[in-house]
Amino acid sequence: MVLARDGGHHPAAPRLAGVRDVRAAKAYAQWVGKTLPTEAQFHRAAYGTPTGEERLYPWGNEPPDERRGNFDFRHWDPIPVTATPLGDSAFGVSQLVGNGWEWTTTSFQPFPGFQPFPFYPGYSAPFFGGDHFVLKGASPRTAARLLRRSFRNWFRPNYPYVYAGFRCVEN
Repeated sequence: MVLARDGGHHPAAPRLAGVRDVRAAKAYAQWVGKTLPTEAQFHRAAYGTPTGEERLYPWGNEPPDERRGNFDFRHWDPIPVTATPLGDSAFGVSQLVGNGWEWTTTSFQPFPGFQPFPFYPGYSAPFFGGDHFVLKGASPRTAARLLRRSFRNWFRPNYPYVYAGFRCVEN
């Protein structure tokens, strides 16, 4: 599996910077002969290692800081993917946390054993059911204290979420 942002290898890539919903992202991926990642594929690329262990963060187990990604309100917009090489995953993939939420093809469903918080039962449970897709990573406006492996977001497939983008997967 290869997981990387299109580095401009396809002529339409620079014009697709404004593509934000999962339907357009899927169409682009299909056009270049690839797919969007599943939540599991994104998770493996971000937190896995070639030897099978998992890290707390893509870069390892050190706490998040400005050298490792674009999060915690340091920049309001995406920065170049190569700007924080200390944040690269064990597989050499950049900006997997911060710089923008990333669409997956995974329908938003509960993890095994999920129980809603009693003080906020309407936070995620009403969105299960197949009408929403999982987004992984984080945005530039995500607080560092919220970053964790299980962190996920969700939106309807046609919602043009301003802090979302996508990667293409080649199996």
